[in-house]
Amino acid sequence: MATMNLNQYLREIQSSWDSRSGTEVSELLSFNHPHVMSAKLTTEGFEKSVERLVESPVDELVILHLRCLSCVNQQKYLDAYSEQSALVQAFTKLFQTQKEENWALFIMYVISLDLRMFAIKADKELAKKGADKPGQTLEKAAECLMGLFRVCAADNRSSDEDTKRWGMLYLVNQLLKIYFRINKLHLCKALIRAIDASQFKDHFSLSQQVTYRYYIGRKAIFESDFKSAEKFLTYAFERCHKECRNNKRLILIYLIPVKMLLGHLPTLQVLRKYDLLQFSEVVQAVREGNLRRLNNALLQHDAFFIRCGVYLILEKLKVTTYRNLFKKVTLLMKTHQIPIEAYLEALKFMGVEDIDLDETQCIIANLIFENKIKGYISNSHNKLVISKQNPFPPLAAIV
Repeated sequence: MATMNLNQYLREIQSSWDSRSGTEVSELLSFNHPHVMSAKLTTEGFEKSVERLVESPVDELVILHLRCLSCVNQQKYLDAYSEQSALVQAFTKLFQTQKEENWALFIMYVISLDLRMFAIKADKELAKKGADKPGQTLEKAAECLMGLFRVCAADNRSSDEDTKRWGMLYLVNQLLKIYFRINKLHLCKALIRAIDASQFKDHFSLSQQVTYRYYIGRKAIFESDFKSAEKFLTYAFERCHKECRNNKRLILIYLIPVKMLLGHLPTLQVLRKYDLLQFSEVVQAVREGNLRRLNNALLQHDAFFIRCGVYLILEKLKVTTYRNLFKKVTLLMKTHQIPIEAYLEALKFMGVEDIDLDETQCIIANLIFENKIKGYISNSHNKLVISKQNPFPPLAAIV
């Protein structure tokens, strides 16, 4: 394939198009296929060869693909993006004319993926040139992909087997990847509604469902909907292929903090298996109710946690750590009426500075409000009066 000449390539793509083989055409338009290594495909005047050997409408796609390839060979990624964008728009018009058939979905998958990858490289090129607006090419790519999405979503008249709606989830996943990268999560809502309303939502390929739930799980985290986040991320983790270790690790980076907030601490074995020992000290600190250890653990690996976008979630674990610390104090006191001073002294011992009785009461009041402690504060006696039955309910049981 790397030594394929232009005429061979053109005859092959025309033959694949004539036989309506979406997979073969998609490979010949993909930048992950060996044909892109051949220098013979972008020789001067290749457009005339395309016009001579390839029929309309696929000739336009081939010319744009080879122009894009020429730009990539010269490492001109802004120009490569422009050519790929023109290819996607030309394909969108062509795709719309194909009634009651969806064999070209495979082509759509490939060209939309390449469009996103070139947009990322084009934005890097712009950043080197001092562009003030990061992600501007990715935004344009999203608009381009929305054109394809509308074509797929509008195909209501075809049979279930031939409908283009089977391509919706793939495009939604590409768009979610873009919106997360450019930090425009509000644009995800309409896409999620469209998938939720689709009759195929549980019948798309498993790999696409895993990707989709990974992103909507992450979105749920940003909305502080941790129960939903746990549900979606657990689905993604359990159904992600066992050999896709990096993907499983990526899911766990978000699933571990969510599960910890909900009272499920990961084992050291899991952290070792997926090379996530950065969380081990955090887990131990929360388990012990050791605020000093938690602060040190967050400080030690703050670069990793910030880069992954989980630092603020881990900060929320301070509340759980307070709860576990206060549980230990309560067990030591062996009474259901505990002076607030006992908790204040424990906080000071754990390195919490500039804290007084009122602030300690505030922390306890919040824990009671969140159902993490069953009891009430007696202001007249400055004591926490706890329930005699299960005063510290398991976090996993708290809705």
